[in-house]
Amino acid sequence: MRPGEGTRPGDTRPRALPPHVLFAERLLAVLTGERPVHWMLGQTIGEAYEQLIRLAPANPLRATGVAGPSPGRHARPVLRHCAGSPLRPGVVEAYASVTAGGRVRAMAFRLELGADRRWRCAAVELGPTA
Repeated sequence: MRPGEGTRPGDTRPRALPPHVLFAERLLAVLTGERPVHWMLGQTIGEAYEQLIRLAPANPLRATGVAGPSPGRHARPVLRHCAGSPLRPGVVEAYASVTAGGRVRAMAFRLELGADRRWRCAAVELGPTA
């Protein structure tokens, strides 16, 4: 949404993104190496943090083989599509496709709404490398 665009005519407030889209962007930042895993400490529960610790060191969603804006750089992976399905109140299973260089990777994750009304990631999985 561009500045000045709102949800209703005359409304200039930016529209909030759904939690699954926000988390997809956060997970993308960690899995590309842009952010450290510990950045997700307060935003994960259960096994999700351990899953990120196992996945992140390899930077599995980094772009490979595509020149970026300057020589020797790669284009940043981009969230291509993200959708979520509520399983029950306070639980959303989401999936996203990420374009990284010439590849498209799948990412799935589960969000749970805590008693403090904050969403947290409870699980994350990546599709196989093509």
